[in-house]
Amino acid sequence: MQKINTTTPVSTKLKRGEAATVSPALWEEDRVEALRSYYILDTPPEEAFNNLVRLAAYICGTPISLVSLIDSKRQWIKARTGPLDIIDAPRDVSFCQHAMMAEDVLEIRDPHLNPLYKDYPAVANDPGVRFYAGAPLTTPDGMPLGTICTIDTEPRTLTEQQRDALRILAKEVMSHLELRRARQQLELEQQKMDGLLRMANDNAQSMFVSSRHEIFVKQDHKLVRVHTDDIRYVEALGDYVNIYTSRERYTVYSTMKELEAKLPVREFARIHRKYIVCLDRITAIEGDAVQIDTGRSQDRSPIPALIPIGNSYKAVLLSRLNLI
Repeated sequence: MQKINTTTPVSTKLKRGEAATVSPALWEEDRVEALRSYYILDTPPEEAFNNLVRLAAYICGTPISLVSLIDSKRQWIKARTGPLDIIDAPRDVSFCQHAMMAEDVLEIRDPHLNPLYKDYPAVANDPGVRFYAGAPLTTPDGMPLGTICTIDTEPRTLTEQQRDALRILAKEVMSHLELRRARQQLELEQQKMDGLLRMANDNAQSMFVSSRHEIFVKQDHKLVRVHTDDIRYVEALGDYVNIYTSRERYTVYSTMKELEAKLPVREFARIHRKYIVCLDRITAIEGDAVQIDTGRSQDRSPIPALIPIGNSYKAVLLSRLNLI
């Protein structure tokens, strides 16, 4: 049985380029952070990992096989096969916490005779483990995440071919973890890009709406271009609205809300539930009404119109005027 020191990290398990003097606590923080960067903990079963544990059990001739990940305080099972119905367990009573630190496949024979393992629940109770072999799952940076392991209730010894198969399966597990993370990162980047595009489109639409200077209204089966700088005010009339310009009145089937969205927001204001006015055409405010310059008569004198101001709109209207 391979023996390792489980109190300090083995130097080859440090991140590449780090000194071997990194404290165990800081090293463990980095290791757990590396594990959690895969966003694999507490995820549903996945066929790719299930197939690998089935293959490991078949090759090694054991009834139980696991993909086991070691979190800060627990062992979490991503995939399992055989009569071991657990999802997680305390880390301090798991074989995998030792196996992930090993340089190679770690075999533990007759754990009930070993003082380190004999009181583990899986050894002292059901299923009564009598053999364990685990290959470490190691990131490209050298951080151990857990193991792919095989377990038996009878003593046994792996052949060199079986040990080599476990090494290969461990690499396959890490390949799936890397591919899974890369796919998630791509999906996240796509979501961010989609969000940026939506934001850009919304901003462009908002700028377009706020800067448009013409609308088309349907009159007698044709579309008539109306320049917004020629609109004096808009009046609601049931299911229709009247659009008053300096020369014409256009009646269209629409709502005040729809029309308000089509007018430049800097130039028009809703002053009543039934009226929208052009701010530049306000000539005076008399009590609860505004006087609008609607154009000029034949003798070129102004033609004013008094438009009522709704109580709930007055404060907003006054805030948009340059008062002295």
